[in-house]
Amino acid sequence: MREKAPNAYGYFDDAAREYVITRPDTPLPWLNYLGQDEFFGLCTNTAGGYTFWKDAKLRRLTRYRYNNVPYDLGGRYFYVNDGGEVWNPGWKPVKAKNTQYECRHGLGYTRIVGERDGLEVETLFFVPPGENLEVWKVTVRNKSAQRKTPKLFSYQEFCFFEALNDMTNYQRTYSIGEVEVEGSAIYHKTEFRERRNHYTLFACTREIAGFDTSRDAFVGIHEGLHEARVPFAGESQNTLAFGWNPIGSHQVKLDLAPGQEETFAFVLAYVEQGDEPKYDAPFVMNKKVGRAIVEKYSAPGAVDAALANLKTYWDNLLGNFQADCPNEHAQRMLNTWNQYQCMATFNMSRSASMYETGIGRGMGFRDSNQDLLGFVHMIPSRAKGRILDIAATQLSDGTCYHQYQPLTKKGNADIGGDFYDDHLWLVLSTCSYIKESGDTAILQAPTGYADKKYAADNDKEDLLHHLETSIAYTMKKRGPNGLPLIGHADWNDCLNLNCFSTEPNESFQTAGDVHDSKAESVMIAGLFLYAARDMAELYDFLGRSADAKRMRDHYADMLKTMETVAWDGEWYTRAYDADGAVVGSKSNEEGKIFIESQGWAVLGGAGADNGRARQAMESVHKHLYTKNGVVLQQPAYSTYNLKLGEVTSYPPGVKENAGIFSHNNTWIHLGWCLLGEGDRALEYYLSICPSAKQDQIETYRGEPYVYAQMIAGKDAPCFGEAKNNWLTGTAAWTFVVVSQGLLGVKPDYTGLRVDPCIPKAWPGFSATRKFRGDTYNIKVSNPNGVSKGVKQLRLDGRDIDASQPIPFVGDGKVHSVEVVLG
Repeated sequence: MREKAPNAYGYFDDAAREYVITRPDTPLPWLNYLGQDEFFGLCTNTAGGYTFWKDAKLRRLTRYRYNNVPYDLGGRYFYVNDGGEVWNPGWKPVKAKNTQYECRHGLGYTRIVGERDGLEVETLFFVPPGENLEVWKVTVRNKSAQRKTPKLFSYQEFCFFEALNDMTNYQRTYSIGEVEVEGSAIYHKTEFRERRNHYTLFACTREIAGFDTSRDAFVGIHEGLHEARVPFAGESQNTLAFGWNPIGSHQVKLDLAPGQEETFAFVLAYVEQGDEPKYDAPFVMNKKVGRAIVEKYSAPGAVDAALANLKTYWDNLLGNFQADCPNEHAQRMLNTWNQYQCMATFNMSRSASMYETGIGRGMGFRDSNQDLLGFVHMIPSRAKGRILDIAATQLSDGTCYHQYQPLTKKGNADIGGDFYDDHLWLVLSTCSYIKESGDTAILQAPTGYADKKYAADNDKEDLLHHLETSIAYTMKKRGPNGLPLIGHADWNDCLNLNCFSTEPNESFQTAGDVHDSKAESVMIAGLFLYAARDMAELYDFLGRSADAKRMRDHYADMLKTMETVAWDGEWYTRAYDADGAVVGSKSNEEGKIFIESQGWAVLGGAGADNGRARQAMESVHKHLYTKNGVVLQQPAYSTYNLKLGEVTSYPPGVKENAGIFSHNNTWIHLGWCLLGEGDRALEYYLSICPSAKQDQIETYRGEPYVYAQMIAGKDAPCFGEAKNNWLTGTAAWTFVVVSQGLLGVKPDYTGLRVDPCIPKAWPGFSATRKFRGDTYNIKVSNPNGVSKGVKQLRLDGRDIDASQPIPFVGDGKVHSVEVVLG
């Protein structure tokens, strides 16, 4: 399948699983991620971005300047000097005229090809699976009729590992930069002589004609990257940086006959010294590990083998769930880009993108638990490790560090805490993992709490203790109406009902005294219903009927409270503020109806037996739905309200003030699926789907292959404009929407459920789902044109109970599943 109506900047190549960008001047920089394990790179369509190991704050290898002019400045640059004319295959930074360009963002790699005056330079950037390095494969082709002798200059600016210090503490950083050069390898060893046992390697796999490691010498003091001195002069200066700003640049001289080409590579690596001695001689670093890396990737065929390994890796991962359905956008996103984005959110949480600098945020407690929902089917073992890491940052009273650093796995208190929804998401991720893997042993894993010290692992409380603590905390922390207290905020970080901030220099999330506030959240109540039901079903599976009953009693208690105090006549209210005044009600002048409480009320089961669920969803459709998605609330807030906090600080139509928050749109999509409304579910899904934004790309601006956190709402003059693509909970939840909601293929404790909710006009669909080592080829037929309802279910040719999950076979073989709707 190929995009029938490509936009002015590119198109989908579905067969290759690539997005092809044909113009470099995209409405915003369009990003890709390199890496899938511990080593990562951000790479834009003009080769911008940076690289880090595990933690973008504490182990950053290369520099990048956010919010610059132009936005995307600095990265993996190659300067080509062809007969005195200088240009870049990725267009930036020189932006030479008359240069042909193509960028292909693929799964874990980006390929950029530039051509000028018959010289073609192809650059391919990728991180091999399991390696802590980035490979830049370069192929230079002479497509002209004349011999060419171009000079190629690589360029990468080193970061001093700790990114915040690197960009702020110049009285120190201007004095500590150190490098060594050996052959074609540049070693950035700043701070290696003191506390660090790691360094950055930037090497070329062929002979070089020169090098530079001083930015001042290569670029100049008064010049910009677009007019850098060395490539325009045509000769490296062989500079050795001492202090100031170290860089890595190699000069490669080529001599190409017409039709001739040459391929070589560069390797950018994070190198841990391990047990090796630090020095071979005074001030001479031991380069044994670095030399081995250069030798490995200089061997013939090594780079191509690594690239083939990367492609096989992604073929295997995506092969866990593939579908063929009548809607091209849903199929494209499900099969490739949605799952790919889920890997990025699993690895990055919300820390490092074009909108997050990698410095202010680490891994989010709430965020990472939700990200697991769209990732767990790919690599359950990594999901298990992440769940245990997350749980270990919970405190023994039930609260959590809202974020933690991925390198140290220690909680980050600086960004605030007391978000009273955080702990409940751990229940969802854990139950999702067990349903996927069948591994109940995780519940007994020693985990412990972040505020307690333990002499041994045997002393630590297990994961199940954390889940019970989370449930108990919400039951205990309830307000005057019996609803859960909100703390500093719930999922909506900007609904701060107890901060009362009049000081522009303080954070909304850290202001105020949550301990004395009586502000309550209807959204958390709905989330609690979902979590308590999950726990009850888990205890059923474990054969612990008394515990299951206890959870259902909690459920009934909270459900009664919601139905008594949170129904406003046509929808569920959003909250009660610190004074006990209702939020999200007809009685309010602004912010009468909110999206979150409608979604979680329905997902939690509220209104299922009294018609309120459908009424709430119809109110969403009437008041909140637009062609570009569901706005967060209406009417938008026009002035700052001290008692509501940050939500009222945004201009109308953006972010939490009536913006289209794609993340919470997905809960409405799933709500329509629960109600059996397949046509409306798909319509809503497509309203935020990036693949469906091709005809409005100049307005949308963001990458058309990954979901955005926010799209400007109808109150904004830029209605339909996307912001904060890539790192958003939208990725995981949209995968859940399509795979488990629309297609209805949902893991359960004893097997796979297949209960689709599709548009009535769909004749059916097929899907392949790998589950606990078995493969299920699923064929769904819809002869009667319905949206929901399984009439017949067959496994390997025999009828089985359509109301129950397909029993897990466990033989490692391929099984046939036939489903007839009706």
